[in-house]
Amino acid sequence: MAASPEARPALPPLHGAPLALLTVAIAFATFMEVLDITIVNVSVPHIAGSLGVSPQEGTWAISSYSLASAIMQPLSGWLGRQFGEVRVFCVSAFLFVVMSMLCGVATSMPMLVFARLAQGAGSGPMVALSLSLLLNNYPNEKKGLALALWAMTVVVAPIFGPILGGYLTDNYSWPWIFYINAPVGILAIVVTWTLLRQRESTIVKTPIDMVGLTLLVVGVGCLQFMLDNGNDKDWFSSQFITILFIIAVVCLTFLIAWELTDKHPIVDLSLFRKRNFVIGVSVMSFGMVGFFGINVVYPLWLQTVLGYTASWAGYATAPVGVLAFLLSPIIGRNIQRLELRAVVTFAFVVFGATSYWFSLFPDNASFNQLLWPRFIMGMAIPCFFIPLNQVFLSGLKPHEIASASGLANFCRTIAASISTALTVTAWQHRGDYHHAVLAEHLTSASHATNAYVQGLGGGDRAWGVIESIVTRQSLTLAVNDVFLACTVLFVLMIPLVWLAKPPFGNVAAGPGGH
Repeated sequence: MAASPEARPALPPLHGAPLALLTVAIAFATFMEVLDITIVNVSVPHIAGSLGVSPQEGTWAISSYSLASAIMQPLSGWLGRQFGEVRVFCVSAFLFVVMSMLCGVATSMPMLVFARLAQGAGSGPMVALSLSLLLNNYPNEKKGLALALWAMTVVVAPIFGPILGGYLTDNYSWPWIFYINAPVGILAIVVTWTLLRQRESTIVKTPIDMVGLTLLVVGVGCLQFMLDNGNDKDWFSSQFITILFIIAVVCLTFLIAWELTDKHPIVDLSLFRKRNFVIGVSVMSFGMVGFFGINVVYPLWLQTVLGYTASWAGYATAPVGVLAFLLSPIIGRNIQRLELRAVVTFAFVVFGATSYWFSLFPDNASFNQLLWPRFIMGMAIPCFFIPLNQVFLSGLKPHEIASASGLANFCRTIAASISTALTVTAWQHRGDYHHAVLAEHLTSASHATNAYVQGLGGGDRAWGVIESIVTRQSLTLAVNDVFLACTVLFVLMIPLVWLAKPPFGNVAAGPGGH
């Protein structure tokens, strides 16, 4: 085994133009990776039509990417220790770029799914290692700013993904949603390797934990696949989904037991013994369930009920990024002066208030009405993500950042998948419930109903109009229920935040090198 991670003397942090260039390159690489989670969503019908498959089969382009990425994220720390964080980041970015090009030239669905799997495998370590590379090469007094810039790209990218995806698909063709990754990825690779190849992290060779690796791949793969496809298969009424759930629970249970006792674990679960890591990751994950849930059902409601196109649904969603973009550097620059638990509490108050605001909207809400709560919600995003990243990284040594970031990203990814599954299912079920309740009052014995039918000219056409009105109302009431549930979740998270224990200021303490 190589020397311990603390053995290599630390290099001084970067300053000036090299630091700015590294920040831009890594930020764009992170933006590109996170963007690819959502950019494909609006293009699925075009992809499915082009490749001659059904829209349901087309969603494999989404689920294959998220499945591979979820598996690789917890491995980020281990890969960084085995091969060096700079080298792994550059190789991952290279794999991501090559597979993006392969996605663009795919001529069949199996070819696209294979390329998306490999692209997801490349993307998995990129986000975790990008944070580690930034923090370990930034001056101590600017680490908060580095954290803010990184968090800003991670949060803003999913918001602009559908807008950019819709624009490229409508005005060019769907392969361009993959081709745009190439110049950004190449820039990130060249800049990172040029600036950091002499600053490689200490490599610690350990035996490969094959048992842990197998349990991780099978357990996480089954869990992610179940979450991606459960709603389409009606969850546990499907034998296939039930089997996937059982396999996931068994494998992940054994994985936890094995990794906590193995001498060379492939996933460093010992981080969960640290109080602030547990609290920070837990609050972020539960908060993501509410935040991501809102961002999933909101555009669906706009398109299904209000008749918005994919592009206009993106425009109605985008204002949330304005204040997030403007406030992130301010929060990061002043992070050492702030009571982080109070900042996160403020974020949950804003999230809860705007979510409740949404729960009051009728089915004829105007575009301008919808913009304001989305705009105000944006101020909560940096107050949520940046302090919680600081909380779960507090007290960790530089060589632990990649593992911690990888585990946190994994928990956030799974939370987003759980959120999508829960909110879409809840919306559909509550829609059915409200439809049944509203329909109970539409009988021939009702004077109001008969008067309305006659006002529409009577006959089947009138009842068809009434059916569309009831469906519209029921889906709006259902989305209001989902927003209200998210409000409750945000409020419940506030006491949990205060279980974190200061100080939070010693993220990756020490000089900027490894």
